Amino acid sequence: MTIKEAILKTLEDLKNLANNVTVYEHIISNGYYKFTQGKTPKATISAQLGSFIRDNDSRVKRVKGKGAIYLYYLSKYEELINFDDFPLLTEETTKEIKQPNKTYQERDLHKLLSSYLKNQNIYSKTIFHEQSTMSNDGHQKWVHPDMVGIDFIHLTSKANQALMKVTNNLDTFKISSYELKKEINTDYELKKTYFQAVSNSSWANYGYLVAFDISSSLINEIERLNQSFGIGVIELKSNPYESKILFPSKYKELDFKTIDKLCKINPAFEDFIELSEKTLTASERYLNSIKNELDSFCDNYLKLDSEFEAYCKDKHIPLDSFDEDI
Repeated sequence: MTIKEAILKTLEDLKNLANNVTVYEHIISNGYYKFTQGKTPKATISAQLGSFIRDNDSRVKRVKGKGAIYLYYLSKYEELINFDDFPLLTEETTKEIKQPNKTYQERDLHKLLSSYLKNQNIYSKTIFHEQSTMSNDGHQKWVHPDMVGIDFIHLTSKANQALMKVTNNLDTFKISSYELKKEINTDYELKKTYFQAVSNSSWANYGYLVAFDISSSLINEIERLNQSFGIGVIELKSNPYESKILFPSKYKELDFKTIDKLCKINPAFEDFIELSEKTLTASERYLNSIKNELDSFCDNYLKLDSEFEAYCKDKHIPLDSFDEDI
């Protein structure tokens, strides 16, 4: 267990406010972490607790009390904590805590992902599962992708285009499926979301699980799952240009039966497939017009860093790439 994992385990045990001394004593008494000689354990714990806040780690929050002390807690237990029971908190701090916390929604991330994908020349579209004819069928929960994207291979010459048509080579595009999550912090969350992505992406050439916050402690397990099942993982950033593929997706042949099913139950998915087909079969004369039609149908996207920053502030999405400008 790393020192950060020991801190998280302690806050999980306590389910309440705790300063660095309380956290340290709990770690020692439970044997969660053994400090090496020469270190100042309490100061180390204080520094590590502070790093959760500086790194915008959504799992941990802190409040400032009297005497300039900080008290930390797990954000998921915020509603269970009675802050009035802590005399060390100032009245101003208590009032601030009681204000409703503004947070972003999972679908607020779609515009960031569409911006990242557009920069990769991928046209993407959100698929609203509630618009499907089977939206009330619980058995269809893991059928719809959150987003679908298509990447057209740019042919460099008319001669090459003609050759592709003569040989009936269909490798002129790839379709990807994306499952989006706000955060993946535990092994349970990883398994649940990963296999949801496996199910929702079974039909596509490439399948990806995308998350805004991924715990570094899960990387080895993500790699194992990626090698076994082929779903790629993308770490999304508030500045989409800085997003990165942690593990690539493995190529699969398209499952046309499932594509047909999705077309029948979801009109947006059907329109996306139809516009993609029109783009693939359009003559050179009409290609730009069809691409513009597809682009207008697809999700909106942002282009400038200032647009990303303004959007994230408006949606209360934590800023990671713009910290120096705040």
